[in-house]
Amino acid sequence: MIRNLLIIIISITLNFYSACNAQVKVRLFSGFKTETALFTVINGNYRISTPEGTSLLLSKGEIILISRFNGRIVVKPTSSRGIICDSVLLKSLTDDGSFSLRLTVVEPLRQFYSGHLSCFSDMGTLLMINNCSTDQYIAGVVRAEGGSGQKPEYYKTQAVIARTYLYKYFDKHISDGYNLCDDTHCQAFNGISADPSIVAAAKETSNLVILDRDSLLIISAFHSNCGGETSTAEDVWLTNQPYLKKVIDPYCINSRNAKWQKSYSIESWTGYLKKSGLTGTTNEMSSYNFRQNTRLAEYNTGQFTIPLRIMRSDMNLRSSFFSVVSLGDSIVLNGRGYGHGVGLCQEGAMVMAGKGFNFKQIIDFYYSDIIITHIKYTKVIH
Repeated sequence: MIRNLLIIIISITLNFYSACNAQVKVRLFSGFKTETALFTVINGNYRISTPEGTSLLLSKGEIILISRFNGRIVVKPTSSRGIICDSVLLKSLTDDGSFSLRLTVVEPLRQFYSGHLSCFSDMGTLLMINNCSTDQYIAGVVRAEGGSGQKPEYYKTQAVIARTYLYKYFDKHISDGYNLCDDTHCQAFNGISADPSIVAAAKETSNLVILDRDSLLIISAFHSNCGGETSTAEDVWLTNQPYLKKVIDPYCINSRNAKWQKSYSIESWTGYLKKSGLTGTTNEMSSYNFRQNTRLAEYNTGQFTIPLRIMRSDMNLRSSFFSVVSLGDSIVLNGRGYGHGVGLCQEGAMVMAGKGFNFKQIIDFYYSDIIITHIKYTKVIH
């Protein structure tokens, strides 16, 4: 029995490491209810295959229309009759195959991808799944999450973080037939990147991930700007992670998203607090004043308290790192940072890269007691 259990564990472990070297399946346009898409071959040759046995070749520049129809798929090449099928696979026949997808929505949207595409009619939409290499996927995530015009060491930092997330949540949507979606529910992915600096960053950090002291993949959290001080995971998500601790960050404080301000009428502020549980009334507006020089977990006025993470969510605030001051008949929030504040501060990391820090130094600064190493050294939990 023990021998059989060991065989199962070894088999699962080998499957995990095999997955790490294989491709990733990503659901595309997951934030849209799609009825129709235009597929165009950008590079290489593709073959259309269906379960019913249809097989057609597509060359560079050829366009096909893919639509939902009565719970099935209609595939209409420009050069031949339409095909009705349960699903369709558009497989690249070359290593450099790439294609574009254009959605015929109110504002037409076009993205570029590499690898293969599978299409189904499911969940009330045209379900499109891209099968591409992990390095191409990582480069696409870095482009979507990190933007353009940054230093190579920043892109390497974001690549290692994205790869850590990919492998930690590799089976997040496995029951749906794919690994991850392209929305922020997983990681933003808007297709392949043509930026040579981003592509190089993905390749130069290939297979590198972040592990905790137990050799487990970390929750590689990041945000736009911490306002000079990151949050602990416990304050934001009510779960303690030893590598997600408070860090004093001098690098981001002069960046674009370091400060913000928002005002409320005294009536709307009081109304919100009463809706949240505040009882009684006050004649002193100054009782609402609240100073947050260092990150706190709760806002308080008198005996009333409310978690700052709740306020941020309810009021759609840029961050939970804000102070409150009464001015005339208004309540003014003077805020710092943008995002949940946990883990790596992107704007701080960008400044660090500009000052000459390498990607390992940047990651070590924001995550405590971690190891940057090859994915093969990850401990697999079953």
